[in-house]
Amino acid sequence: IESGAPFAFKDPKNPNQTIGFEAEIAAALAERLGQSHLQIQNQWDGLIQGLNRGDYDLVINGLEITPDREQVVNFSKPYFITSEALTVRAATFDINSMADLKNRKVGTLDGSLALRILRTETPEAEVVVYDEEVHAYNDLAEERLDAVLLDYPIALYYAKPNPKLKTLSLEIGRMEYGIAVRKGDLERLNQINRAINELIADGTLRKILERWGIWNNLTAQEWGLGADALTEPTAYQEYLHHTGQERNWKTRLSQYISFLPILGKGALLTLGISVVSMFLAIAIGLIVAMMRQYGPPYLANVAIAFVEVFRGTPLLIQLYLIFYGLPHLGLRLDPFMAAVIGLGLNYGACEAENYRAGLLSVPKPQMDAALALGMNRKQAIRYIIVPQAMRLVLPPVTNDFIALLKDSSLVSVITMVELTTIYGQLASTYFDYLGIGILVAGIYFALGLPFVRLSRYFENRLARERRIKSSSQL
Repeated sequence: IESGAPFAFKDPKNPNQTIGFEAEIAAALAERLGQSHLQIQNQWDGLIQGLNRGDYDLVINGLEITPDREQVVNFSKPYFITSEALTVRAATFDINSMADLKNRKVGTLDGSLALRILRTETPEAEVVVYDEEVHAYNDLAEERLDAVLLDYPIALYYAKPNPKLKTLSLEIGRMEYGIAVRKGDLERLNQINRAINELIADGTLRKILERWGIWNNLTAQEWGLGADALTEPTAYQEYLHHTGQERNWKTRLSQYISFLPILGKGALLTLGISVVSMFLAIAIGLIVAMMRQYGPPYLANVAIAFVEVFRGTPLLIQLYLIFYGLPHLGLRLDPFMAAVIGLGLNYGACEAENYRAGLLSVPKPQMDAALALGMNRKQAIRYIIVPQAMRLVLPPVTNDFIALLKDSSLVSVITMVELTTIYGQLASTYFDYLGIGILVAGIYFALGLPFVRLSRYFENRLARERRIKSSSQL
């Protein structure tokens, strides 16, 4: 699940809890089926890949039922039907239909039905794709866009509260949200459809949609019910109250303190992934550098190929291949292991070049002297060359660890809820990208600083030992 209001998002009153109409539907379905439910985090555009990989059993996250998706997964009957909404600035009066978007800059979400509509119905429009809806509406308010086309519930929660924006009273397209299950999981699909029918029949599903203010004509017509809401949109009102609430510095400080437990959990995961990955990268890098520098030609060529492949391709692509690609070959890794291997291999290629530079920096007479003293080649490399090379490469290795610590944010694409992912969730809930961003940046700095200090300590210690040895020889 990877979303925002009103689908599934952090509770403003309790950031450790997820709320939203889809979170409530998931809980109601689990109760009706007599099963427990566990929320799994994933990027929205990776939801179906994760489902088919077996990371979770179903997807309920604003997933539109489309013909191309139906080719790879099975969908339940719709649990909500809506349309797209076109939003412009409040002072804009020359955009009143899709036809008016010609030669205009329009924002939408990547992979959404709105994006497909824009590309087919208004090919002359300049489409700007976003990963988060809030950024699209912010850019519209700041006059970086001319319009935004997104699902009506998204516009209701992110555009309507903003006095700088207005949503046109147009029903563009028809979208049916369904629950996705794997192709072969027909028994689960039948159970879900029966449960949805029961939730419709007893009014539970309607009450959930009404509470969140998204009960509409399209859904009412689909179910043969009245379009007028019977329940007050209390959840929507609470959301509006939260977003319109002015917070002074004391309130913000109190909020930031309340975020520390959940941010700390994400920081521990980030640190764990980074440390284990760096140990793997160091081991791989040293082995590859030794193969290239001292191995026979065929091993040197293997080392060169390894470095060029893993250093020359994006880390994000490597993570996708390891996590989503390897299961097609019969190798399925858990998210933590996939993250460690992906980061370890990528940074191992970089470390290999660092160590090779260190090995080349050791003067050749050092090897000659060791051989003259009766050491064999392996002993000379182990006791004379490698220790000196390691001292020389300590600063760039430390720099690589800090870079790896920051690059660990990419593992969110393989269902890992690390520090940057939690930052995005909190910032989109509280509309505070600056304050929470500074807090998270400070945590990253605090995570990396001890390793910088430790590196300097060992660097100074090795330099001191070298000076002592030089003095004793004199």
